[in-house]
Amino acid sequence: MNDQFSSNPCLTRSQAAETAEDIGSNASQNPTIGDVIATRLARRDVLRGALGVAALAGIAPLALDRALAQSVSPTRFSFREIASGSDEKHHVSEGYDADVLIRWGDAVLRDAPAFDPLKQTASAQQRQFGYNNDYLGYIPMRGAADPSTHGLLVVNHEYTNEELMFPGIGVQQSKAAAFAKMTPELVGIEKAAHGGSVLEIRREAGKWRVEGASSFARRIDADTPMTITGPASGHARMRTKADPEGRNVRGMLNNCAGGVTPWGTWLSCEENFNGYFWGSAAGQPEEKQLKRYGAPANNYAWGKFEERFDLAKESNEINRFGWVVEIDPFDPASTPKKRTALGRMKHEGAEGIINSDGRYVVYMGDDERFDYVYKFVSESRVDPANRAANMDLLDHGTLYVAKFNSDGAGEWAPLIHGQGPLTAANGFASQADVLIDTRLAADALGATKMDRPEDVEANSKTGKVYVALTNNSRRTEAQIDKANPRAENRFGHIIEMAPEGGDHAATRFKWEMLVTCGDHTVSSTGASFHAATTKDGWFGMPDCVAVDPEGRLWVATDGNSAKATGRNDGVWALETEGPMRGHSKHFFRTPNGAEACGPLFTPDGQTMFIAIQHPGEGGGDSIGTFEAPSTRWPDFKPDMPPRPSIVAITKRGGGKIGV
Repeated sequence: MNDQFSSNPCLTRSQAAETAEDIGSNASQNPTIGDVIATRLARRDVLRGALGVAALAGIAPLALDRALAQSVSPTRFSFREIASGSDEKHHVSEGYDADVLIRWGDAVLRDAPAFDPLKQTASAQQRQFGYNNDYLGYIPMRGAADPSTHGLLVVNHEYTNEELMFPGIGVQQSKAAAFAKMTPELVGIEKAAHGGSVLEIRREAGKWRVEGASSFARRIDADTPMTITGPASGHARMRTKADPEGRNVRGMLNNCAGGVTPWGTWLSCEENFNGYFWGSAAGQPEEKQLKRYGAPANNYAWGKFEERFDLAKESNEINRFGWVVEIDPFDPASTPKKRTALGRMKHEGAEGIINSDGRYVVYMGDDERFDYVYKFVSESRVDPANRAANMDLLDHGTLYVAKFNSDGAGEWAPLIHGQGPLTAANGFASQADVLIDTRLAADALGATKMDRPEDVEANSKTGKVYVALTNNSRRTEAQIDKANPRAENRFGHIIEMAPEGGDHAATRFKWEMLVTCGDHTVSSTGASFHAATTKDGWFGMPDCVAVDPEGRLWVATDGNSAKATGRNDGVWALETEGPMRGHSKHFFRTPNGAEACGPLFTPDGQTMFIAIQHPGEGGGDSIGTFEAPSTRWPDFKPDMPPRPSIVAITKRGGGKIGV
């Protein structure tokens, strides 16, 4: 199994996963989004100059002389832009405060011990705030006098960095290290640091705090009992020695982005679950399926000590991960549910919108190069007056995968057993098989291969849907054309979709390019922001997107660094409407080694929460460790390692963010 490990000792776990995903597991001949974009723009006979940039940015209707003259209209974002750069601290726009709300190891449950990085235990970590906080969701407290100052904050804990968490360990998943220093005790801490947290938070005198004795406080981890629901529940491929009925599972893994439903539940999405499993796909009964999911990746030592993560000993356990998990944060005793109707993939998020007919529509991305964009449409309608009636709404509905056509149109293909190629003759004996093997089913339907689809979010103000495509470094010199003037899509892009007739349940849509990312002042990058965007305003590697209460778009990035782009990751405000469409401004910058996850707004728009993940990582020829991280943010104490944390941003003197 060691031949699965990274051979580069200077890669962290996130960097190793990024490198592995550079290959991609999609061997289908389906068209790529690059092919589609090239065909579409070639049909328009777009030139490779300013008009080409305008078309890519979605501002083709503007007069060419306006683009060339770089005329500037008022932007809806009035904050002062910060400088791009790279250092140990975080930075926010002038006139705003960015306060640390909670850090890895801080108490979540009232009986949690004080954090001691030199004396960590699994028992302590089960009560403390987990590692690598990612998705954030805010749910107003029932009966609160002000729903924007008192609520529940739900948080995903995606993965762990053993080299930053534990003294004297270093990177363990490399081929040379082979997990030699990992122990059952350390694995227990890692498992407890995964999952999620529920926090009760309150804003008083302009500052946020965590309620230390809240009855809603909860930690969920890689061992928390969960129920498997929907069409795949009880299927033979979901059964294990520990669960012969295939209806119950322990824990959730690699929970990246997510969503909050209108009935007040939390959708937490399992992404790179393949990395936790041990062994080899070769010779397994489901070898084809395993390879399509890049499994097993052998990125953790868990299979060394626990049978259920070793494919040679328990081959079906892996089928029980890669789902959207629904959690009721108002009931700490409730059992989380893995909603199999939403498909199995490397889920990046599950942001939803109530459709005009009352049905709930969930948009999702499968975060790997050359994989797909999905949506789920519920069968029943949301009942705003009866929360209980909505609690199993996500078990019944239709899952679709997107096809982007070169004429700017698109269609949603349903993943329904018995329709088209999704038959027993093609390896799909039931709807459960279609959902367990969602990627293979989407391959068969001819879905469009995308450049790492991450967050997908609908704007309830405009009805538009935004897809963050982080990057795709597979593009070669031979693929350069008028519409794609760079050999590698290292910086990614954002696509805007408009459902037909404003109906999110419709099977047709229109699409446009919003921005292609990178330094737009360097023509060779092929980047396309509004011409008035400054040298600090462009960004690369869009990851999370968020729509604020004003209907404006914000973008958080993942993959920038001093070596890669000369700047750290952060949050940018991006115009989507009018003459300033495609204009971007830099609002927040992370400390060294970190990415920005979220962002999240309170209903009144006066607070933005951001999750700062894996601060202190290194890169290039060096790597951050417990003893020598690239920053000791947020404590900056010599005896304290860097700590993933949540930051609450507010305007001094009050007021809405960015206004």
